[in-house]
This record gives sequence, C-alpha cells and structure tokens, in this order.
Amino acid sequence: MYTYHKYNKYFFLTDTINDKIEKKSLKFINLNIIYYNEEEAKKKNIDIIKYNKIYSFCKKNQIPIYITNNFKLLLKLKADGIFITSKNICTRYPKIKNKIFIGLAHNQLEYYFMQQQKCDIVMLSPIFFNQKYSINKILLPLKFNLITLNWKTKICALGGINSLNVNKLNTLKRVDGVAFISWLKK
Repeated sequence: MYTYHKYNKYFFLTDTINDKIEKKSLKFINLNIIYYNEEEAKKKNIDIIKYNKIYSFCKKNQIPIYITNNFKLLLKLKADGIFITSKNICTRYPKIKNKIFIGLAHNQLEYYFMQQQKCDIVMLSPIFFNQKYSINKILLPLKFNLITLNWKTKICALGGINSLNVNKLNTLKRVDGVAFISWLKK
C-alpha cells in the first residue's frame, strides 16, 4: 500500500485502464479515478465503451469515479462527481446532493471561478515539470504555498507528480490530496 504523507485522497486522471494500471491502482488507499481525456473534455463528449470499462473496475473495487465537464452524463452514467477543467470555468452547474465537484485551477483567477462553482476540492496545477507545461509555468512547493495561502476549499496538488518527487510535497503547508496522470501508467 502506498501511504505517502498525510493525503486524504489520491486522484488518478485517465481515459484508459489495463491490467498493469489496475494492479498498481489497487495499492493506493483512498484512490479516486477521474475519467479524463483532453480532446473529449473540449468537446464535452466521451467514449462510453472506455468509460464503462473504467466504471466497472471502479465499482468492483469501490473506487469513486468522476466524469469530466459533462453534467448530463454525470447523472446518466452514475458517476460520483464531476471534474471541471479550467477551460470550462464559465459554465454554471447546479449543485447536487451527494455529488462531489472538483475544479482545476492554474492561478488565483481560475480559483475564484471554481469557488463560484462551489467546488468541494480545487486542484492547483502544475506543481512539477511535465510534458504539457514549460519550466517557466511550474509552481514548485514555495509558489504553491503562496498561492493557496488564503484558499478556503480543500486543495489538491496536480502536475508532474510521480514516485520520485511525491515526497517533495511534504513541504506543502496545506494540501488534502494528490492528483496524477502518468504515475500509474509508467
């Protein structure tokens, strides 16, 4: 079992699942899976076959599953909540009892919009270097701490987190969860 630091939740963003990922994911305590495909998220459309495979794995192993940017599918596909990307900050979703809203922010302004969405958890990205963001855009723990100093919601670190740098998150003042994309895929 992976039990790093004090994190209440681990979030794995993926649009695929296989035997290797299943085996690795079952080692995490409090793992949540977010069905996330960047292209599908932009179109607000998902591959139902891929989603159903992940959904079956999650339900069999009692892992919460979240859908990205699609409120109608949140209800139809019986997901546990919705993941709102920073590109979808202007859409207003009505709050539903027993559904978790997770927001993605890259800065203070996007956090403000996620707060207006009444998100239960806000992920701040990118904390470490990864393929998607240049070295100039990464936050590192010091800047992450400064940005989240007065945030009132639960905070999750996202971006470039893997087994080699996860212990660097111990320097974060306030973090309730860790989110990753490539950690389980490697």
